[in-house]
Amino acid sequence: MEYGGVSAYARNSKLAAYQSVSAHGGVAQADPHGLVLMLMDAAVERLTSARGCIERAETVRKARLLHSCVSIIGELRGSLDTVRGGALAHNLSDLYDYMVRQVLRANVESNAACVTEVLSLLGEIRGAWVAIGPEVRQVARTAMPRA
Repeated sequence: MEYGGVSAYARNSKLAAYQSVSAHGGVAQADPHGLVLMLMDAAVERLTSARGCIERAETVRKARLLHSCVSIIGELRGSLDTVRGGALAHNLSDLYDYMVRQVLRANVESNAACVTEVLSLLGEIRGAWVAIGPEVRQVARTAMPRA
């Protein structure tokens, strides 16, 4: 199917290329706090899409999206510093573990409620992460050695 002289494949491939450049550029410019925020945003985007797939019975796409979410949440969990983070980091690790189990359950049962629960939990974590951003960036700037 063509639209304005450009095939759907060409449009999609140009959009994918733009999104890839945009994402890679964002990663290159991000500080550690920003990278974690990007992971959270990616998980939210995929979870939201997966919930829509569940509602439309798009099983294959749902499975791909939820698999990606499991990987992202695993990265978030792996980024925790449980030595310096103490009880907070351990609690977050346990929460991320629970979220992974709920995502897996959502995939097996095509359960949109599980996805909604994980979105809510991740939204709360993300909100707190955004709130501490300015403080974290200020500490990082003062800790940097001067040239």
